[in-house]
Amino acid sequence: MLDLGRLRALHAVAVHGSVGAAATALGYTPSAVSQQIAKLERETRTTLLERSGRGVRLTDEARQLSDTAQQLMSLVEEAEVRLEERRGLPAGRLTIGCFPSAARGLMPRALAGLARRHPELDARLSEVDPHLSVDLVARGVIDLAVAHDWDIAPLPVPPGVEQAVIGDDRCDVLVPREHPLAARESVRREDLTRERWITQPPGTVCHDWLMRTLRATGCEPLIAHQAEENHTQVALVAAGLGVALVPRLGRGALPPEVTPVRLDPVPTRRLRALWRTGAARRPAITETVRTLQELWPEVASVA
Repeated sequence: MLDLGRLRALHAVAVHGSVGAAATALGYTPSAVSQQIAKLERETRTTLLERSGRGVRLTDEARQLSDTAQQLMSLVEEAEVRLEERRGLPAGRLTIGCFPSAARGLMPRALAGLARRHPELDARLSEVDPHLSVDLVARGVIDLAVAHDWDIAPLPVPPGVEQAVIGDDRCDVLVPREHPLAARESVRREDLTRERWITQPPGTVCHDWLMRTLRATGCEPLIAHQAEENHTQVALVAAGLGVALVPRLGRGALPPEVTPVRLDPVPTRRLRALWRTGAARRPAITETVRTLQELWPEVASVA
């Protein structure tokens, strides 16, 4: 009989593209994942992974087995949901994917509160880009995603995935203290067309929003520096290397060399929780979403 844990390891490699990435997602070491797949190869008498340059690729047999593994994990999830629903209390493992600033500014308090109230719940957090997290939920790789989108760049949600709004996060334009705009109470998009911008890399939600917004003024934005972490962007602004549009959530206290200026109209990003329809009745899901929604007003006021 095939071992579900080994099938899960193979499925993770198929989804994440490498043994190392699969290990990170599962919370194992790469060696442990490799051992699981090696045992599965012996059980099935089939080659599942082949060397491809520095990485590996799945054989056709492995991809077929991975599809079957996803179906089996869906059945297991349904059984777990029914059992947890009968008990009426959040329990078991809950894997959560969350974008970095929420992982820093929102999730620590939420997870700590869940751990105190529900010791039977084993919630595990991973940082994931919003675009990727929705797909991971749909595929059953993670149970819950905390993602965000913007008014002009809505987050696509596939069939079979449900969502709930957590709250809205406001953003400010950060400028060096000696910048001419630092003395302004507010600025408009048209005032920023000639600035040197510090932003996230292409393909991220924040980068796409900035490009679309500034291009709407008829000007191509000048991207001087790219950094994934908001704290890195703040440091670059403090050094006088450009301006940045940075959300308040998880930003922390600004250094004296940086001045926040309100952008009019104020840009906001909406935080959402997403989960599979099949797990909607699971108490671990409903309690976690409720906790995030109740915590948000306090977190937003502090930010």
